[in-house]
Amino acid sequence: MSASLAPTPLPDVVAGWRSALENLSPHASPCRYLAPAKWATIRENAIGFCDRFGAEAHRLGWTAQELFAVHPEHSTIRVDHCGVLMVGSQPAIGVETTRILFERTAGYRNGPGQVWGIPVWEFAKKGGGR
Repeated sequence: MSASLAPTPLPDVVAGWRSALENLSPHASPCRYLAPAKWATIRENAIGFCDRFGAEAHRLGWTAQELFAVHPEHSTIRVDHCGVLMVGSQPAIGVETTRILFERTAGYRNGPGQVWGIPVWEFAKKGGGR
């Protein structure tokens, strides 16, 4: 007889990331220059990342800014301030200490002179999409 395996609960920090993303509408982009259809895909992939890789990312020290940031004034137009999950539209397939893996590319944690923005949910709170 096999025992039923209950899903492992997310660490509180990761559950907070997931909740903040879920609270953003999939139909209305929080960022002025980010098309709603692209935002819906990014949001879905980011929530999926939290579910699949969030606990490991947190264990490896990834922060909300490194994953979900956008420029505090220019949102996703300034990709040099964006978190790894905010610039593409592919789901992540893995997480490592210094990079998030995608099917054909990777997003890196520490670029030369990297400056992170603010989490997309903070951008939305201040009305950045208007």
